[in-house]
Amino acid sequence: MCFSGYVSAQTQSQLEAQRRSVEKEIQQINQILKATNKEESSLLDQVNYLEEQVRVTEKLIKINNQEANLLTAKINQNTNKINALREELKLIKSEYAKMIIKAYENRSEQNRIMFLFSSESFQQAYKRMQYMQQHAEYREKQGRLINEKTADLEKLNEELFQQKKNKEAVLAQNRIVKNELINDKKEQEALIAEIRQDEKKYIKEIKQKQKEIARIEKEIDRLIKEAIAAENKKRGSTSSSVYKLTPAGQALAKNFEQNKGKLPWPVERGLLTMRFGVNKSHIVNTLEVISNGIRIETEDGAEAQSIFEGEVSKIFLVRGANPIVFVRHGNYLCVYKNLVNLSVKPNQKVKAGEILGKVGKDPSTGKNVLTFMLTKNETKLNPADWIAKM
Repeated sequence: MCFSGYVSAQTQSQLEAQRRSVEKEIQQINQILKATNKEESSLLDQVNYLEEQVRVTEKLIKINNQEANLLTAKINQNTNKINALREELKLIKSEYAKMIIKAYENRSEQNRIMFLFSSESFQQAYKRMQYMQQHAEYREKQGRLINEKTADLEKLNEELFQQKKNKEAVLAQNRIVKNELINDKKEQEALIAEIRQDEKKYIKEIKQKQKEIARIEKEIDRLIKEAIAAENKKRGSTSSSVYKLTPAGQALAKNFEQNKGKLPWPVERGLLTMRFGVNKSHIVNTLEVISNGIRIETEDGAEAQSIFEGEVSKIFLVRGANPIVFVRHGNYLCVYKNLVNLSVKPNQKVKAGEILGKVGKDPSTGKNVLTFMLTKNETKLNPADWIAKM
């Protein structure tokens, strides 16, 4: 189960952006869980919800740790800069003090005039006058340099103070988040223990879920073949496994491919309760649920949207289920199952983000669930490879 990214070494601003994104995910999870009646949810569903909370919380802890490490490196760097600057300032002040003493000793106008008049030639007197001017200018420059270095030191000290403050805030948040993680894991373990008291019942529930998924996916496979065959028939091809593309279709498919990993979610927010491929049971390790798509649980009234520009190739009605909408992007096909109040019709061109309809209720659970599949011709693809932050 997953929610609507791996974090490598990054800049502080990037980590802060990721932290805000994960905190937003946590808020969205809490909103959906708040709207979910625990009494109406099976214990299996509750275990899955907690699994999602644990996953996102662990991601937040990881980001916080990276941010704290980055701040530690910056603090060490600034500490070294401050120490070097202090030594430099100490040296400049020492040189400046010597100049001041020397200037004090030669402070009288008479001494300066005598220094000039004691010259053996006019050229020597001129050079001595230049030296005196340069010495005065250098003394002024050193004075300004001391002021600048002092200001730099004060600025670095302020930065260091703020960095230490930021690090403390990150570590404090991590302590809170870690406590929440411990509580979530304890609750999950308690639910799993409760389920295992009646294991046979839940094994039956999981097997029934797999049977239902297999039935629906078999029907969708048939519909995909039917959709490919219908499109190809228009172009004089009899293939039901590979789209025969026009130049425009080829360009659209190429554009779709170039956006791999950057496509938006098919709903604004939701909990991903079924992944593509093998989904292992938390209760019985030997039990698996295999899915050719993903299932997203969302809120009442949530709208499904096209993840990319394309064309509504078909709208299907399956016995005992809400409509299924196929949106084609060249030889790529997105399947949106369980929609109601449709906003589109067959052969309609759609833009990225355009509303297709509302997410309907799952007849078996009464929850708003969207099943989403992605294929290239007949080949099933993992939506998580294509959709951002999944």
